[in-house]
Amino acid sequence: MKRIIYTILGVALVAGVSCRKELAKLPENAKVDGNTILDQRTSEIALNGVYYRFANVDAANNVTDWQEHEVQPAMFAGYLGYGYGADPAEENQYANSWFGSIYWTSSYKLINAANGVIKGVSQLEDKAFTGDRKKQLLAEAKFLRAYGNFKLLSYFGQWFDLNSPYGVLLRDEFISVGNIPKARSNVKESYAAILADANEAIANAPADKPNYNATRWAAMALKMRVLMSHARPEDYPVVIALADSIILHSKYTLEPQTKDIFYTKGLNSPEVILGIRPQQNQESYYYNVSSQYWPGASSLYVAKTNLKELLKDDPRLSWIIGSANDNEPGTYFFLKYIKEGTNATTVSETAYAFRLTEVYLLKAEAIVRAGGSLADARVILKNVMGHAGVTDFSAIDNATTTNEMLKQLYLEISRNLVGEDGQEWMSLLRLPAVLIQELRPTANDKVKYILPIPHDEFVNNPAIGKQNPGYQQ
Repeated sequence: MKRIIYTILGVALVAGVSCRKELAKLPENAKVDGNTILDQRTSEIALNGVYYRFANVDAANNVTDWQEHEVQPAMFAGYLGYGYGADPAEENQYANSWFGSIYWTSSYKLINAANGVIKGVSQLEDKAFTGDRKKQLLAEAKFLRAYGNFKLLSYFGQWFDLNSPYGVLLRDEFISVGNIPKARSNVKESYAAILADANEAIANAPADKPNYNATRWAAMALKMRVLMSHARPEDYPVVIALADSIILHSKYTLEPQTKDIFYTKGLNSPEVILGIRPQQNQESYYYNVSSQYWPGASSLYVAKTNLKELLKDDPRLSWIIGSANDNEPGTYFFLKYIKEGTNATTVSETAYAFRLTEVYLLKAEAIVRAGGSLADARVILKNVMGHAGVTDFSAIDNATTTNEMLKQLYLEISRNLVGEDGQEWMSLLRLPAVLIQELRPTANDKVKYILPIPHDEFVNNPAIGKQNPGYQQ
């Protein structure tokens, strides 16, 4: 048997960033530096390293840097902003934004780590594993690769045009110096690769693991997201069926009071399908994630007037929007994760990739887009809003056309999932153009739906192809 040595973060340059310095700082359970993937035990260690990259742990301080998932998409959608001065991305101008390269490096580190595990585990004999664990390990790694690739497609590819050549730079091999050059794939190929990985995860991932690990239910939720962006008529019945499978057959239930997820329960909430567990003692580190919401550190991320207006007459206003931020007019402390006047805790440092609420809302959206019953979608929407404490459903009852119901679904996705994993942005861009212009006038061109590929990628990988339309290479 060939002995395969993997250092989970790679030895190559990804988007011009060397990983060698980080290797020495990784905790022992998050790397395979100098070890070999030889058996189930070392495979589990390697997979743990992939989860370490999924959580985007900053190896210099051992803090999960999930904030790029929480803030930037909400910034693009107009709900969050930078508290010490507006960034161009807040007006959908990305070329000169501090945040224009989000997800590029972190996603490729995740994908590279997953590819290392997939190759290493695949080459081991089945008898090296107990039961179905080999299939499960591969399925979990492929879920994580699919998640990374879909994030890249959503922010750097023309995901909205199945005939576009501007897809993902798909990497399915562990990167070494000799195999960096590669062209990006087209959009159809990108979707095919992502869905293939998601389907294997649905088929073979464990049904029951701690909710900071991937399960078949998380894979179903991911596939729902992918298909909503894929947006073919045949996709919507599949989304509805996946939602029903999760709702009827999994252990997850809606949290009776949504607020409790963020303030008291964290990963103990019964509706968290996949979350980000903070590192040990992360809440004590001065520059942790939630302290950048309150009271602010060297960075401060805040709610904008648009979010306050969205939550007008909604009970969530009282705990999501805080007092005015004096550093930047028209902004307020964003308190979804941490109460004003309190200190960071393990719960405030917890982040959320998939919650059952999203499954319900995507099911309702799929029903509407498939030409189904608006009444059925209305029931789902009211159920979700009721768990958030809403009692006035007049706007929902008055939505009697497809576009009106899609708008109401989008508004609830934004109210409920803002600042979590980008759904307030992606659901906006799925709306008809007339609604996008009404709700986000600065997103007035499809050029502004996606970001420019970072310049360093063209330096290190000239084979990648053209820059995204509307941007300078």
